[in-house]
Amino acid sequence: MPSLVDRTRDASFEETQHTKEWLRSYQRVRAATEALCAPLCKEDYVVQSMADVSPPKWHIAHVSWFFEAFLLTPFHKSYRPLDSAYDFLFNSYYETHGTPFPRPDRGLISRPTVDDVYRYRAHVDNAMTQLLSDPPDEHVDAIIHRVELGLNHEQQHQELLVMDIKHILAQNPLYPIYRDDLAPIPNHQSEALRWQDFEAGVYHIGREVDAKGFVFDNETPRHRQFVEAFQLADRPVTNAEFLEFMQAGGYEHPDYWLSEGWQTVKQTGWKAPLYWVKQEDDWYHMTLGGLTPVDWQAPVCHVSFYEADAFACWAGARLPTEAEWEIAAREANPNGNFAEQDHLQPVAGEIPKNGPGKMFGDVWEWTGSAYRPYPGFKPLPGSLGEYNGKFMSGQMVLRGGCCATPQAHIRATYRNFFPPHARWAFSGFRLAREA
Repeated sequence: MPSLVDRTRDASFEETQHTKEWLRSYQRVRAATEALCAPLCKEDYVVQSMADVSPPKWHIAHVSWFFEAFLLTPFHKSYRPLDSAYDFLFNSYYETHGTPFPRPDRGLISRPTVDDVYRYRAHVDNAMTQLLSDPPDEHVDAIIHRVELGLNHEQQHQELLVMDIKHILAQNPLYPIYRDDLAPIPNHQSEALRWQDFEAGVYHIGREVDAKGFVFDNETPRHRQFVEAFQLADRPVTNAEFLEFMQAGGYEHPDYWLSEGWQTVKQTGWKAPLYWVKQEDDWYHMTLGGLTPVDWQAPVCHVSFYEADAFACWAGARLPTEAEWEIAAREANPNGNFAEQDHLQPVAGEIPKNGPGKMFGDVWEWTGSAYRPYPGFKPLPGSLGEYNGKFMSGQMVLRGGCCATPQAHIRATYRNFFPPHARWAFSGFRLAREA
């Protein structure tokens, strides 16, 4: 029979092997971020095209700051920051940690330079390699939990990088190309919309706090919710269908719009989705492959909640609640057009004949649900409790992931959220109606 010393040694060995697996995951995710930045010119790294967009340089510094602030500083006894000022410059919104640099002014930070930021990133990576290669035994569980959160956080910023790079390049009248080697767009005709029926009943929504696999705190706790019978479209609304709305005067009739939406339309002059450009009689849109003709078969993208809601009203339907969306998504094939497919834009795809249809990838789908806590929600303790909970006001929930989301990052319970006027995300929608 193994002695207590032997069993303790075995347990320590298993923990070390586990942290080394996390080190490989860490290295893989960090490399993916740098690959996204590889096509950029140095001049691209520092542009902030609007207050909601962060310069790419800030993104790659901030995700390093996250590991420094929440792993290296508390758990790596010999760690020394490369520059103490970075804790101020690259803190996003953690008020309990310190005073963040104002978000709208991130584009004013010309220094540290891009090279300085990459040196900072390498400094953090070197220290994280040390920490995960030889973690302190008493903190292994906490370290693994925070590494997992940090990697999911970085994957969120990978998606934000793609969104922000697109918005930055779209401000240039020359319509510059981010990448000329993106995967070819499939030549697929969008199928006629079908309605899927779902019965009324009490459903469990969300995830358990201790569920197997990663879960953000805002997806918890799992709770019961009564849902009336409903029907859900088996795919998102397409560009061709949205064009019909435009041609029918959708942006000109206030009766389709929520009050705030109509005020936004009048103030902004919206006439089409973001990035659409009309040249003579043809519509084009800015993509990460440059200015291209609108693909009428693909899901409409870069529309706000207000536009999605107005279209649904015009079409005699509505947006699904997030509970309805989640109920349908449980039965859906989780495959879709994600970052790995390397289109980096929505594409027309085959709709599964069985189940609820195509639920994941291409576009984040606006729901009719406000972003609020689930019954019994408790944020994470300490500064990490600011990650999601503090934003549960004035935002709407989106579901399903998009063409810039890493596939392993998404699941049926994932709750994304944006303000209702936001359009620079890869956001679209599908229709629902009463049964």
